[in-house]
Amino acid sequence: VQLQASGGGLVQAGGSLRLSCAASGRTFSVTTVGWFRQVPGKEREFVTFMHWSGGGVYYADSVKGRFAISSDNARNTVYLQMNSLKPGDTAVYYCAARSRYYSGTYYEPSGYDYWGQGTQVTVSS
Repeated sequence: VQLQASGGGLVQAGGSLRLSCAASGRTFSVTTVGWFRQVPGKEREFVTFMHWSGGGVYYADSVKGRFAISSDNARNTVYLQMNSLKPGDTAVYYCAARSRYYSGTYYEPSGYDYWGQGTQVTVSS
C-alpha cells in the first residue's frame, strides 16, 4: 500500500486547511486509516483514526471539535479537515494505514504498517 499526503501549507491562526491522503496498491487489505503529527525533537503524536469500513472515529483531545477525519472510499482517499488552527498545531502531518495483518494499539505509530511521506502544516500567530 502506498500513501500520498498533500494539502499542507502556511495558514494564520484561526484558519483552516484540508489534508488529503490518497492510497494505492493493495488497499483491500487496509482496515484503519489515521493521521499523526510530529514536530522536531518530539515523538510522532496521534491525531485521529477511523475504520475504513465505517464505525466510529477517534480524536486526540487536543484536536477534538476542531479536526474531522473522513474518507471517500471510491477514491481511496482520506481527508483531515482542520479548523480553528492554532500555532500549536504546527507540525509535519503523516497519514497512516493499518492492514488486517497488523495488530497493536491504534493510538501509537507502532499500530500502523503503512505511512505517507508527510506534509508540513505551519500556523502563524
